[in-house]
Amino acid sequence: MADAVGVTIAVLLPCYNEEAAIAQTIAGFRAALPGAAIYVYDNNSTDRTVEVARGAGAVVRRERIQGKGAVVRRMFADVDADVYVMADGDATYDAASAPALVDRLLAEQLDMIVGSRISQVQESYRRGHRFGNALLTGMLARLFGRSFTDILSGYRVFSRRFVKSFPALSAGFEIETEISVHALELRMPCAEVETPYYARPEGSASKLSTYGDGWRILSTILTLYRIERPILYFGTLGGLLALIAVALAVPLALTYAATGLVPRFPTAILVTGLGIVAALCLFAGLILDTVVRGRREVRRLFYLAQPAPPGGA
Repeated sequence: MADAVGVTIAVLLPCYNEEAAIAQTIAGFRAALPGAAIYVYDNNSTDRTVEVARGAGAVVRRERIQGKGAVVRRMFADVDADVYVMADGDATYDAASAPALVDRLLAEQLDMIVGSRISQVQESYRRGHRFGNALLTGMLARLFGRSFTDILSGYRVFSRRFVKSFPALSAGFEIETEISVHALELRMPCAEVETPYYARPEGSASKLSTYGDGWRILSTILTLYRIERPILYFGTLGGLLALIAVALAVPLALTYAATGLVPRFPTAILVTGLGIVAALCLFAGLILDTVVRGRREVRRLFYLAQPAPPGGA
């Protein structure tokens, strides 16, 4: 079905200094999806990535703003297709799995399939990255109620209506987290399929920073939680402030009941201030929750305005 008549497939490969691996990646996807258009978006590479990609027959375009998020934003805006296959240009993802992923997306009319990574060699998926992925995935599940087992996978297949309704606001490698939250918030039909994950070819180096990118992803999750769940975010903050205010107010109340005096005026003023801020947090959460609901409805309507994936039973 991946070669179904009338279904256009685009393979999107964001790249930064992938001279050693990009030709192998292009060849793999061309063999797996012979009818697909393969796009390589170069992100200011300083090696021969552009020349090698052109020589391998890909359509090469450039994004000058540094960061994977900027590249994904540009790719989603520029390319038109019915199905989008996104992977990295480092030959770590299994191109041979792409037809099965595309077939499932079309057969079940899904909006996204995540290629969950199964390491083929120990070096392909460092222990620190594995632990960080599990930690962030678990946090996302707790904050948003459901999640995927590999939210940081860069191997994904999208429908047109996902791509054209996704705002892509992230700058760097946290884009995968934003993609996952977008799907969860709009309750899109999605699936997750295990796919092999290989070590980089010799001469290819990872651009990931375990701690730097991990912190950015964690910050993105918390920011998205504040934006998408304001009543819980600000309600929790207000509740904590209210508890502190009560804890400070109890001794004052006991002293007043025994003596009729309030000797610690600074503490009384602090309790009053904390109570006011706690109430403001609660009302801010209620107001922002109404705003978010309206914004989510607009996003959902824009999503529904795009054509559904072709195929299906």
